[in-house]
Parts: sequence; structure tokens; C-alpha cells
Amino acid sequence: MLYLVPTPIGNLEDITLRSIRILKEVDTILAEDTRVSKRLLSHLEISKPVHSFHSHNEHKVVSKIIERLKSGETIALVSDAGTPGISDPGFLLARECVNEGIKMECLPGATAFVPALVVSGLPCDKFFFEGFLPHKKGRQTRLKYLAELPATFILYESPFRLVKCLKELAEHCGEDRQACVCRELTKLFEEKTTDTLANLIQKYDTEKKVKGEIVIVVSGK
Repeated sequence: MLYLVPTPIGNLEDITLRSIRILKEVDTILAEDTRVSKRLLSHLEISKPVHSFHSHNEHKVVSKIIERLKSGETIALVSDAGTPGISDPGFLLARECVNEGIKMECLPGATAFVPALVVSGLPCDKFFFEGFLPHKKGRQTRLKYLAELPATFILYESPFRLVKCLKELAEHCGEDRQACVCRELTKLFEEKTTDTLANLIQKYDTEKKVKGEIVIVVSGK
């Protein structure tokens, strides 16, 4: 059995009782960054073997993991924060489990885009999750596509590229398009600002240093 286990995106209280139980019961834990996961496991007083599974090695190790699962091991996959497979490693392993007939369970839990969407005040009956935009090749093509969507769309972005991204969105969507920037969700200095793209650019362009993980929610055309 493979368990996909969400982990807190900030506040350590945001892990379910079921997730804690599963992490205690499995034979092995696969982690995006073992150092990050070991801190969480230490906080939860869980002692289990932890092995690396990230975007740079997943193609190399997935066949070995499948063999271990077939041999009867129970394995949990966690990312640094949130639900595995959502802008994090997980899809490749899940696909191989489906192809090989290996049982899987994805536990419900923390993910950044859902609270950002709901708290933005923008329509959330229909939405499109883009995740991280390409840094270079294909970026403008994606922005043009997103700008024409009739539904709210959601991006993940680095704090270092926030202003650049907002300016690109304004260029394609128009400065008056409503959007919400969510920063440090679930943490002590959580910040949520809904305004026009023009005003958001002005706000963050004047701030000296923006910190934390960023979710940008943009209203549809």
C-alpha cells in the first residue's frame, strides 16, 4: 500500500490524526527533503526510516519503490508542505502504482491553493489551478491562455518574482482585473490582499522584501 500523506504548509497543528497514525504505522517514509520531514517527524515523535524522493531522482528510484511495494511494504509519501502531487513530486509514483495494480490511498489534508481561493473573495464555483508558471519557455503562452479563462485561476509564485508576475498578469489581463495575493498562509504573519492588479503591483513594488510562499488568485475574464 502507498499512502499519499499531506503535511502542514506552515502551522504544525494542521495535520490530521489519521495522517499521524499512518506515518506511525508505515514501514518507510519517502520525503521530498529528508531534513524538513525529519523535523516534522521529530515534532510528532515518530521514528521511521526516511528516504529521498524528489523531482531530481524520482525517475531513477520509482521502479525500486514499486518493487518494495509489491514485496509487501507499506510506504508513505510526503512533500515538504501540502499534498504530494500538487506542484510537488507524486504523480509519477501514483501513475506507476495504478499501472501495476498497487493499492493507494490519498489522505485529505493541507494544500495552499484551497484556503487562498476561498479567502480571496473571488468566485470559486469554477476555478483553474495552474501552479507554477514556466520560468522562460512557454511562459507568455500560458499567460495569454490564462488571461482568456472565464473562471478564477490560481498561481504559485516565488516572493522574488512576485512583482514581475503581477506586472505580466496586468499586461495580459488588464490592470483593473481583480486578484488576491496570499502570503505565509497558516503562519503567524499570514497576509491576504484582494485588489486590482494595478494596486497590488503598487503595494508590493514599494515593499523592501517580500517573504514567504506566495499564492496568487486572479478573477476570470
